[in-house]
Amino acid sequence: MMFGLLTFEKDSVPLKSIEVQLEVKDHVATVASTLNYENKEDKSVEAVFVFPMPGDAAVCHFSAQVGQTHVVAEVKDKQQAREEYDNGLSSGQQVFILEESDETPDIFALSVGNLHPGESASIRLEYITELAVEADDGLRFCLPVVLNPRYQPQGSEGPSVQVTSVPAFMVPYSLSFSARVSSPRPVSKVESNSSLEPLQYLSADQTQATFKLAEEYKFDRDVELLIYYKDAQQPTAVLEAGEASAEPGSVMGDPVVMVSLYPEYSESLMSKCNSSGEFVFLLDRSASMDFPLYCGSHESRIASARDTLLLLLKSLPNGCYFNIYSFGDSYEHVFPKSVKYSQKNLKRALKKVEEMNCNLGGTQILEPLQHIYGQPCIPDKPRQLFIFTDGEVCCTKSVVDEVKKNSEFHRCFSFGIGEGASSELIYGMAREGGGHAQFIIGKERMQPKVMQSLRFALQPRVADVSLSWDLPEGVSATLLSPPIRTLLQGQRSLIYAQLTGECSEATDGCLTVNFTAAGHQCQNQLHFSLRPAEGITHEAGFDQKGDRPLTCLPIHRLAARTLIRSLEWEHRQNGQEAEVKKILELSIQSCISSVFTAFLAVNRCNGKAVEGPLIYRENPTYMPILRGGLEFLMFDYLCRERNVFRRIYSSLRKRASASKLGKSFKKKLVSAMSCFGKGDSETRKPARDPLLELVSLQNASGCWLLDPCLAAALQKNTQELEETKPKSVKKEVWATILALIWLHGFKVEEKDEWDLLAAKAASWLRAKKAVCLRACVEAGNVLLGCNVQTDALGL
Repeated sequence: MMFGLLTFEKDSVPLKSIEVQLEVKDHVATVASTLNYENKEDKSVEAVFVFPMPGDAAVCHFSAQVGQTHVVAEVKDKQQAREEYDNGLSSGQQVFILEESDETPDIFALSVGNLHPGESASIRLEYITELAVEADDGLRFCLPVVLNPRYQPQGSEGPSVQVTSVPAFMVPYSLSFSARVSSPRPVSKVESNSSLEPLQYLSADQTQATFKLAEEYKFDRDVELLIYYKDAQQPTAVLEAGEASAEPGSVMGDPVVMVSLYPEYSESLMSKCNSSGEFVFLLDRSASMDFPLYCGSHESRIASARDTLLLLLKSLPNGCYFNIYSFGDSYEHVFPKSVKYSQKNLKRALKKVEEMNCNLGGTQILEPLQHIYGQPCIPDKPRQLFIFTDGEVCCTKSVVDEVKKNSEFHRCFSFGIGEGASSELIYGMAREGGGHAQFIIGKERMQPKVMQSLRFALQPRVADVSLSWDLPEGVSATLLSPPIRTLLQGQRSLIYAQLTGECSEATDGCLTVNFTAAGHQCQNQLHFSLRPAEGITHEAGFDQKGDRPLTCLPIHRLAARTLIRSLEWEHRQNGQEAEVKKILELSIQSCISSVFTAFLAVNRCNGKAVEGPLIYRENPTYMPILRGGLEFLMFDYLCRERNVFRRIYSSLRKRASASKLGKSFKKKLVSAMSCFGKGDSETRKPARDPLLELVSLQNASGCWLLDPCLAAALQKNTQELEETKPKSVKKEVWATILALIWLHGFKVEEKDEWDLLAAKAASWLRAKKAVCLRACVEAGNVLLGCNVQTDALGL
């Protein structure tokens, strides 16, 4: 069978299928992937498969099954592993190498060397990852199968692995996926952007369940799961016993505790919102932001981002400062520096936002970040940075490092738009910037997710975070995670600590977290058992053959991964060889991948010199530029303009007519054009959302004006609004009450999108000490056909 770009070359691709098993235990996920290769060529093949990985994953196992021979890979110095791989190729040995990209830890390359004619090989790799907690308490797991080409500035050095991408309908391999979930708390539900078979509970208390994909996967999106537990936001501590064969005193030899913290603030403290802050918005305007949000969508990524900026700007508190930047190959700003939030400045900003389109070329985010951080902070105005991007950046580590270097002076909230956004970029910026990360994929609306992050940004900034351990005599804790710099109520903070010394399993420990928020001293405590958790180490499940358990000691390996990432950061800053030595030792000891190591497996049986050159095959990865076949047209990812696309379309249409592809291919071209639009003049602009239309009319102060625009948004005329206005009530007061009634009466399901701007409107009304509010609300209900109570409006 022939696929993708290789169709015209009549070359086959050896990767045939991928099998994935997911094991979730509370907040920890273990993933085992089996890649099945088959060489149908008449010569030996070297196959290379480049694939995405969660940015915070700890890759911990790699093995190969060739016939009856099973080979387990060793973690070695990367340069040494590459040399042994090359030597193995030339001597005819079957060799397999798995290595992490030098530029971004969420891209891996797997090379399968000397796969002989007619031979099959099964490659198994495993990784462990922590599940991120969404704002609605869902635990997010993403199996990234979509890998976008990462934008690389001209003349820069590229990553060590390259990406070959083809459209979803031409991906040559299949995917099967099954999962098992268990937790001390009942599993309430599992949601996905893909079709799932019904959840099957394995216990009466519903603490264990299994599920799998309902049908063969089509590689048109990442596999995203949201797992919900009852009472999810509870601080927990899980202790895992060390490995008996490991050296005492080492990370793998001593017990390790994983602590999930959920800080709690008093209601009075939470009421002190960060209204005097500085809010900076950074918007991606690269060419890929012009693509639809999902297949069949009439809304582009940039259009959704513009609407979201409208909501954000209208929801900002009075008294703050703000500015808007946008970037591509270059960057622009609305104001030379952040300005005070006022009606004049808001109007100017909204006009600029409305004019923003995808005309800035590539995705160079580092330079505008450096410019923003170079601006002096405004005294007593904590900086909150919101970044919107589709995540197609190659220099991920440099960007995340830049955020981390400036974490003391701001909080960073990041948003990954569309399929294939780099998880390491989005999570990394939020993690190092002390903020929150969100992904918007499929048919998800961007606005509610972004507003959740704004609520986090409005929380008081914490300082002086310290940890105090109360442990039995002779037992001490060594923190393996970076120091905690920020805490957000409703967001989990995760730490790892190594426990040294002998302790009785019957005893307990206590962790006290002290911090300052809004000038107040706060303290949270967590008591936990020193008895190692059961089921984490020895009951991790088995592979389909039943002969190999999934990875043991997941908490130890996640802790080792955290420590390795910290050491890699230090090396990038200092360049000391001592740090490389520590990374190599810890990576090899814990069997965890790093930027300086690689997994190497060598089958030394029946090795013989290869006659003639190996056939080189790159297994293509799906690139979701657009659905309906547009990916097939956009092999050159840097085709930026619509007229360029139309020329490609015209050329390929003629080629299709003269080829054997015929009608089938032409249908895909037509589908692509319908998805992309045949040009600005032929694309009908969708009507604006009524909610956004009303929001756009609100003044910075929080009020609405009684004018024809408001009347149209409420589907009335100006005369109706003026004639029903109670006497002695000012026009702005009447207009604002009508707008609030409409929101509460017709858009209550979207309340999480507009409640902040509605609260600002209610505050404006209270400050005006308007009279006859109850009579106004009654009259407004009659006019608009609603039944909204005065108390519901916050008046």
